[in-house]
Amino acid sequence: MNTCSRAALAKFAIVTITAILCGGGLGMHAAATEDGTIFDISHRYVPEMPSWESSEGVGQFVWLQQSMKNGSISNGSLMKLPTHTGTHVDAPGHVFDHYFHAGFDIDTLDLDVLNGPALLVDVPRDQNITAQVIKSLDIPRGVRRVLFRTLNTDRKLMFKKEFDTSYVGFMVDGATWLVENTDIKLVGIDYLSVAAFEDLIPPHLVFLEGREIILVEGLKLDDVPAGIYSLHCLPLRLVGAEGSPIRCILIK
Repeated sequence: MNTCSRAALAKFAIVTITAILCGGGLGMHAAATEDGTIFDISHRYVPEMPSWESSEGVGQFVWLQQSMKNGSISNGSLMKLPTHTGTHVDAPGHVFDHYFHAGFDIDTLDLDVLNGPALLVDVPRDQNITAQVIKSLDIPRGVRRVLFRTLNTDRKLMFKKEFDTSYVGFMVDGATWLVENTDIKLVGIDYLSVAAFEDLIPPHLVFLEGREIILVEGLKLDDVPAGIYSLHCLPLRLVGAEGSPIRCILIK
C-alpha cells in the first residue's frame, strides 16, 4: 500500500473511531449486541415502496392464501414480487443475455464478496457519480466493498411511492474509473438502480461485464455514520433469476 493509500485509510479509521466515541442514540434500525452495533440497511417491504417507473408503488404483493379464520389448520401467504424490488442485488444476467442463458444467476454470486469489511462513504450531493466524484473520494486500494450514500438518502426517495427519475447514480465514466482504478468488488447504493436514469444501461454493462463486481441497490443508509463496518448480505437462492431481494446488515 502506498503512502497516500495509508493516509486515506487512516483518515477513514479516524472518522470511524470518532463516530463510535461521539455518536448519539441508536436509530430504530440499529441494535446493540455483545459483539457491537448492528445496523439493518435493508428496507421494509410495504405496498407503498417505489417500483421501477411506476407512480403507484409496488402495491399488494402478499395475499393470505390459507386462513385459519376460514377453516385452514394454519395461515399461509402467497407472495408475488418483481426480483428488483426494494433492497436487492443484480446478477450479470440482468443486462447480459448470454450470461443469463449461461446460468450466471443469483445462485452463482460469490458470498465472499457479499460479506466482509465495507466502507460507507458520503457522495457529494450536487451531482451524479462521475469519474471526478470517484477520484475525489480517495478510496484506498485494497478496499473491496463500498456503499455510496447520496442525495437519494437525504431526499428519502426509497420512502416515496412514486418513482423518481432524478435520483443520483453512476454515470458511465464513474463506473469505468472505478473498475479500472480501484479494487472494489461490491458497489452498494441507496436507490433502485446503481446507474443514473439518463445513463441507465452503460454503467451496468461496465460493472457486470467481468462478472467480478456485485451490485446491491436500494440500501437504507440513513442514520448510519460513515466509516468502516462488517457487511453481511444474503440474497435468496433463486436459480435462474437475474435479481433477488437481499437482507443486508452492517456491524460496527
